[in-house]
Amino acid sequence: MNVLLVRPDPGNERFGLGPFFRVEPLGLEYIGAALRRAGHEPAIVDLRFGRRLAQAIREARPRVVGLSGMHALEYDRLLETAREIRRLSPEAFILVGGHAAAAFSRPLERDVVDAICVDDGEEVVPALVAALEDGRPLTSVPALRLRTADGWISTPPLAERTGLDRIPLPARDLVDRDRNRYHCLLFKPVWLIETARGCPFRCNFCSVWQLYDRSFRERSIGAVVDDFASVGDSIFVADDLFWNHPGRSRELARALKARGVRKRWILVQTRTDLVCRHADLLEEWRPIAKDFDIFFGLEAASDEGLASVVKDSGVKASIEAGRISRELGYGVTGNFLVDPDWEEWQFRELWRFVKTYGFEKAGYTILTPLPGTELYRRLAPRLAGQPWYKYDMHHVLWEPRLGARRFFELYAETWRRSILNTSGQKRWIDWMRQVRPAQIPYLTGVLRRTQRMMKADAYLAEHVASRGRSAAVPSGALEAS
Repeated sequence: MNVLLVRPDPGNERFGLGPFFRVEPLGLEYIGAALRRAGHEPAIVDLRFGRRLAQAIREARPRVVGLSGMHALEYDRLLETAREIRRLSPEAFILVGGHAAAAFSRPLERDVVDAICVDDGEEVVPALVAALEDGRPLTSVPALRLRTADGWISTPPLAERTGLDRIPLPARDLVDRDRNRYHCLLFKPVWLIETARGCPFRCNFCSVWQLYDRSFRERSIGAVVDDFASVGDSIFVADDLFWNHPGRSRELARALKARGVRKRWILVQTRTDLVCRHADLLEEWRPIAKDFDIFFGLEAASDEGLASVVKDSGVKASIEAGRISRELGYGVTGNFLVDPDWEEWQFRELWRFVKTYGFEKAGYTILTPLPGTELYRRLAPRLAGQPWYKYDMHHVLWEPRLGARRFFELYAETWRRSILNTSGQKRWIDWMRQVRPAQIPYLTGVLRRTQRMMKADAYLAEHVASRGRSAAVPSGALEAS
């Protein structure tokens, strides 16, 4: 059976650096590999690069079209894309999956969609395609929200969490036409690798652990080494929590070195307290890449702030992890959450912390209760009527305590104190000296976009304009899913 897997264009990227972080649709590549093993013919189209959906459908002639919804801000775009598919291929079965769809499916339960995958697509999608091919009832397929004549129903869950080694390595050739477009800022092309899935922690703003019930699954050492060896020189490891199991992490590093794997650049994501407990792991891994960056969820500048998001860690760990990582030759970056309910002193507390401990290389996102999280359920009454495109972590979803103007003045000032401020301590010419000449036009675009993030009037104008836009939030969408 022919199956077309689609990565839609997110649609809303007014603020932030989204356009400069375009990574391959790894989940679709894994599903493509699983479909191939079952004897089907998958194809992938990435609409973020101007590809035409109509042409992809003509070429693939799909019986099933799968749409990947990774972020809540994409809900409306997913439905728009589904409508276009229905017009272009009326007989195709339309399935929606991906992290946001699985974590909170309610906004997608519309007539234009046939089913929603709410668990690991590598197992669910081949089972769905097999049922369609054999003419079996779709109620026999696990982990679906299914549209029926009587409304939307849930099929039984998977019998157990999908073992990651049961899934073949991703079918990366399905995105060969876009390979050189996948990038993270200056690194291009970038390959995405997953060595583990899930997270056992319980941050209240994160939907990962809630989707997977705090489980944590790992691929075998051999499979991960094969994957690392097969890809190019710049790698973003997609694991939400790298180095979680020290013994396995140490074994993996040694296996990579024994295989002769060494990369130009690697980026991983992990926790500060983990690094504090296992500095030896960082020593073990450092030789595997010329440049090695760590992204930390720093979140807050005080223990009280970290407790409010249930981080289960303190600022001492943030400070110490930064020190350890830098001493071992890692690049340190991270993200802080900025709460619309803050008062002025909390902004100043953050500024002091960043300056004192050298965390200028960080991002600042507005606290956003993502669907599928405990924070979303708690704040649902305040979120009523807000359109999904505002769930991009650069819009406020309720009126700030300080008033919109003052909040955005302080928020823009926070960004101006970051490494991105080319009108402050770091001039444009300083940026240009660090890059190859061929990268200058691209980096100029990055810097121009970042300057808008430091202008309070830009945020305020967007905030005021968005008040008049109707919210495309279906009735009942704010209820717990």
